[in-house]
Amino acid sequence: MSGQKTVTPSAESLAASLTAAKTRGLPPVHLWNPPFCGDLDMRIARDGTWFYEGTPIGRPGLVKLFSSILKKEGEKYFLVTPVEKVGITVDDAPFVAVDFEATGAGDAQVLTFFTQVDDKAVASAELPIRVVRDAATGEPSPYVRVRAELEALIDRKSFYRLVDLGVHHDDWFGVWSKGTFFPIIPSAELP
Repeated sequence: MSGQKTVTPSAESLAASLTAAKTRGLPPVHLWNPPFCGDLDMRIARDGTWFYEGTPIGRPGLVKLFSSILKKEGEKYFLVTPVEKVGITVDDAPFVAVDFEATGAGDAQVLTFFTQVDDKAVASAELPIRVVRDAATGEPSPYVRVRAELEALIDRKSFYRLVDLGVHHDDWFGVWSKGTFFPIIPSAELP
């Protein structure tokens, strides 16, 4: 035997590991590369609700704790601590941008988004806004990058407010933030 202890992943073991390693701010998950311990029955729904073993996680502090150790590798999502790495399911984006603030005007405008887990992201070249349109219906799904490769789906009310700030630039309708123009829809497709 190698002498290594077999780790069975659970929400409790992840929370305990993270609490033991807790630092100020977000943990340095990009530096952690523990062995893969298997998949955990945890899912993030499109509306931002976190589920464990089919039941919504009702403690906002626990959801915030788990969200701080979320990592994306390729198209897969993991919760990572210094000693464990477990796979989870994400229906769409792991976060939901539930509000934003706009300051300034024109290309000097700055858009700051807030997620359901209290993350803050200033849209910029490093944290871009993108809009994906459903091929069949044309329905837009707007996203903003929050950190690393993690995005937030911009909720409907915020997207409508964002559209109200839109301008035309280079044959596109979109918004400016920190000197970068983010296209939403070709200008020719607007009524």
